[in-house]
Amino acid sequence: MSADGLFVIGANHHRAPIEVREKLAITADNAAALRTELTQIAGLKEFAVLSTCNRIEFYGVGSDATAVALVTAAFCARQNFATIEFEKIRLSLRGREAVQHLLEVAAGLDSQLIGETEIFGQVKEAYAAAQSSGSTGPVLNRVFQKGFQAAKAVRTNTAITAGQVSIANVAVDLALNIFGGLQEARILLLGAGEIGEKTAKAFQSRGAAALTVASRRFERAMELATLLGGSAMPFEQRDARFSEFDVIVCATSAPGTVVSLAAVAAAMHRRPARPLFFIDQALPRDVEPAVAELENVYVYNLDDLAKIAEENRAARAAELAKGRAIIAEKAEALWRHVAPQVEALANGVNASSVPRADPA
Repeated sequence: MSADGLFVIGANHHRAPIEVREKLAITADNAAALRTELTQIAGLKEFAVLSTCNRIEFYGVGSDATAVALVTAAFCARQNFATIEFEKIRLSLRGREAVQHLLEVAAGLDSQLIGETEIFGQVKEAYAAAQSSGSTGPVLNRVFQKGFQAAKAVRTNTAITAGQVSIANVAVDLALNIFGGLQEARILLLGAGEIGEKTAKAFQSRGAAALTVASRRFERAMELATLLGGSAMPFEQRDARFSEFDVIVCATSAPGTVVSLAAVAAAMHRRPARPLFFIDQALPRDVEPAVAELENVYVYNLDDLAKIAEENRAARAAELAKGRAIIAEKAEALWRHVAPQVEALANGVNASSVPRADPA
């Protein structure tokens, strides 16, 4: 494979709709087991796994095409997803294109919401996990570290992050359109993770005062409720109490739905005149799709929110072009630097001993 041994394969929001991405979403336990399995692939010299709501991507250095194919096969087998179906929506890049892709991802230029900043932290977490498991080496260490610098350069030298580019802000604007104001709105947060917390804070910043947190770990719900100045509710009470709320933010890491059609139908029977708004930020989705068919019930998932946010993209088109120009220049310099090391790894040579090309 020579220098093309540096690769990225995976699936993301560009070609995989949410119903496919939720089938590919990998749990923390599965991710750890998969990393262990990937270390057994003889031709796979280095690798890192990036898993978010919008993408599952494998970055690596392989000695031949077989190593790349085995990564795909291992992932699809673990997810019980047909390899032939995965190939229909698969991202597959080599060499310099793989470098540029990672840099654009880290900078938020490849996101559903162009310019969002959460992805930067997610890429850093993916790299840290790969480092701690010992699966990175001289090539990926250099590429990821330079990727973080490139992302910061884009944020510093463009206005790509300006405006409301977060899912949380889009969700709040939708709620304002539905209810007119949020001062009297009652908000329920299902899930006490970082994404839900950010959305809850966005609602509070726009006037929402009544906030309740429910999590499968009640102690975590109490911690977040205290931080936000709200109240905590046992997760098991959710079905019986849906009717008490106006906006329900769903952001759990559950493997399946936690909001059923039957529970929401019963809730609307108790409050038929007042809308109920679900913001489903989970992958796999928390809300059963049929819930959206109920009268006076609004359900927006990640893809729905991203489509609305797309309206802001035109206003940032010039900044996007400027950001991509910065990334292209840095990707070219970085690729010149790591290409000899990639080729050495592919040929079984210690990459650390290879003289470096131009500084990058």
